Amino acid sequence: MTGLPRLIAVVGTNASGKSGLGVELSLRYGGEVISADSRQVYRGLDLGSGKITPEEMRGVPHHLLNVCDAGTFFSLADFQSLAYAAADDILSRHQLPFLVGGTGLYVSAVADGYQLSDVKPDLDYRRELETLSTPELYAMLRERLPDADADPANRNRVMRVLEKLHDGDPGHGEKQPRYQTLKLGVSWPRDVLCQRIDERLARRMQAGLVEEVQSLLAAGVSTDFLRRLGLEYRYISAYLLGELPSLDGMLDELARAIKRFAKRQMTWFRRDADILWLDMTGDPVAQACAAIDRFLADEQ
Repeated sequence: MTGLPRLIAVVGTNASGKSGLGVELSLRYGGEVISADSRQVYRGLDLGSGKITPEEMRGVPHHLLNVCDAGTFFSLADFQSLAYAAADDILSRHQLPFLVGGTGLYVSAVADGYQLSDVKPDLDYRRELETLSTPELYAMLRERLPDADADPANRNRVMRVLEKLHDGDPGHGEKQPRYQTLKLGVSWPRDVLCQRIDERLARRMQAGLVEEVQSLLAAGVSTDFLRRLGLEYRYISAYLLGELPSLDGMLDELARAIKRFAKRQMTWFRRDADILWLDMTGDPVAQACAAIDRFLADEQ
């Protein structure tokens, strides 16, 4: 891949601090951030998605935030197309693109150059799949694609792969990377990460997370869409609809679910041998800068 333009990816789990690190590195290297998060593309999904605030950006331009309305369909191919355009624009201005996020599939689609189709979902088939349990969906997937690379607990991902197979799209096909990518991983010991998740959830609740979900429901965003968005929106909408009667009980369940999800995120990222994992208990900025300096020096 010698000669390809350079891109830095900063990846990690929920509450790992990857957004802050991406900003710090962008400030040091004249970079701009491309968000790689499947929920932060939606307008109005701020607290629940962990969207970085203008103050936290510290003047660093951020791309692929708030690009579509909640309730609309946004595919992996849509993300890849917009991310490619953003990266090319950043590079054309002699800046360094930083791809920052925790949606592993989004990061891989850009960094590894997945060859994607633009097949749109069959809504009738999706409604049929919605009637099945997650284990039933995964069993169906394994029957049709024995080597399927999908987390059996990730209902949305399993359904999307089934939809693609239904529409004649077998998968990602060959990879054609458009960038030479340095992948930096943000990780913490399990007990520290769990504490960080609890603290962040408490801050979001204090900032108005329940009210954010209420406003989305009031604006006509469907409960089905909110349930598919992820844990915070799924659990809080269930609480608001009376399916989970206790606020404290809901929060306990949500915190446990986020921690399980963070574990699955790490399982995804750990499979990528190209990720350089930073020691967050040491000096991760210095480690990252040393790796970036070597990476960019190879370009000369």
